[in-house]
Amino acid sequence: MLSCFDIADYFIWLANETGSFISNLKLQKLVYYAQAWYLALYDQPLFEEDFQAWVHGPVIPSLYQYYKSFGWQPILKDVAPELPKDVIQFLDEVAEEYWLSSS
Repeated sequence: MLSCFDIADYFIWLANETGSFISNLKLQKLVYYAQAWYLALYDQPLFEEDFQAWVHGPVIPSLYQYYKSFGWQPILKDVAPELPKDVIQFLDEVAEEYWLSSS
């Protein structure tokens, strides 16, 4: 099974490819939307980690801690995600709906 870090890496890669801004907060929300829609559409989780309700929205604590040093700044990290094509297509749709169309 995939991890939340696999999904996060894809969104970071996509930000790099499109020249978009992605902060830790935006990353958390995109990973949350991906998990929520995947559960709704396929009746199974995309990854195993659980979210907690924090002041600014849903957060996976381990993912937050990993990118905490970036603060509100863009996450600048070279990543090369390796995901199944169907997952990539799904994540592209999530990004288009919640992020890239409004950038």
